[in-house]
Amino acid sequence: MDLACTAQEEDFRTRLREWLAVVLPKLPPKPSPDDWPGRRAYDTAWQRALHDAGYGELHWDASPTLRLIFLEETERAAAPYVGANFVGLLHAGPTIAAEGTAEQRARWLPPILRGDEIWCQGFSEPEAGSDLASLRTRAVRDGDAYIVTGSKIWTSHAEVADWCELLVRTDPQAHRHRGITWLAMPMDAPGVTVRPLRTLAGSVEFAEVFLDEVRVPVTHRIGAENDGWRVTMVTLSFERGTAFVGEVVACRRTLAELARTARENGRWDDAVLRRRLGRLHAEFAALWRLTQWNVSEAEGTGGVPGTGGSVFKLRYSHARQELYDAAAEVLGPDALDLSHEWTLDRLSSLSYTIAAGTSQIQRNIVAERILGLPKGR
Repeated sequence: MDLACTAQEEDFRTRLREWLAVVLPKLPPKPSPDDWPGRRAYDTAWQRALHDAGYGELHWDASPTLRLIFLEETERAAAPYVGANFVGLLHAGPTIAAEGTAEQRARWLPPILRGDEIWCQGFSEPEAGSDLASLRTRAVRDGDAYIVTGSKIWTSHAEVADWCELLVRTDPQAHRHRGITWLAMPMDAPGVTVRPLRTLAGSVEFAEVFLDEVRVPVTHRIGAENDGWRVTMVTLSFERGTAFVGEVVACRRTLAELARTARENGRWDDAVLRRRLGRLHAEFAALWRLTQWNVSEAEGTGGVPGTGGSVFKLRYSHARQELYDAAAEVLGPDALDLSHEWTLDRLSSLSYTIAAGTSQIQRNIVAERILGLPKGR
């Protein structure tokens, strides 16, 4: 396996760096973290700039390697992240590109790439988180529409979303993995109620979503009825396999900043801390190589990441927590300041062993699908 970039790919990297160097200094200041309409406008304006410059289509119309270079260079340049539309760009969009009809791809992909429409994820429920197949939100066929009733929780950016990638149960008599359907639901449909949830860090990027006989057209179904579990595995493969790529680069940048701060505030004299930062440096270097391996593997599977994404997600989740624990050591008493970016990142890192499939779920996938061990009873 060759992890080196071709001359054409390196040329792409050079042109992207030159464009970022011109555009980034002209961006307006970021809005307040609590200003979600402002953050939506900021994030979608950046996505529109990428689209107009010819970089928007990289999410689906380019090779995984070019997407990897794009994420690597934008993170290294400290460019804006996908922000409020991470579900559309990293989860729903790739799923529709892989599983949708030509009409569905034409309807939903261009607005996502232009930054015109925001998506949220309606998977988890109050009693269906890690055990997602136990979801209860019901969809009953009524002519050319499904009537959806139920609730979702931990729905990221639901308060500013236009669409929701929604999992519903369409056959309650079938095996629990076989009676699920994947729908694209408009968030402005009658019967949709959004209630924000405040996190440990004080932010409100999550919400509960209540669905009271919401009509969703059958034409908004991705894949066949009752085949939603398979489609969901495609979504989760993107979420675990490539959605965190940019964050690995960001963590490596944070690690360099930690070392610099430790030298400035005198904590670099602590040999234990230096060893910890050195081990983390090796950890994230290995994670980056694993990312390259996963991307190379995806080149041969139509761009859909494989089970190696679970290996990556499992180790990355814990490495991120260790990184920001080290940040607390470097900051000392300042680690209690909730206005400090590293403190907020430390709080948010606690969710990474749960989001996108818990670490326990990832271990089961690695054991069963990679190592070939028997399933647990």
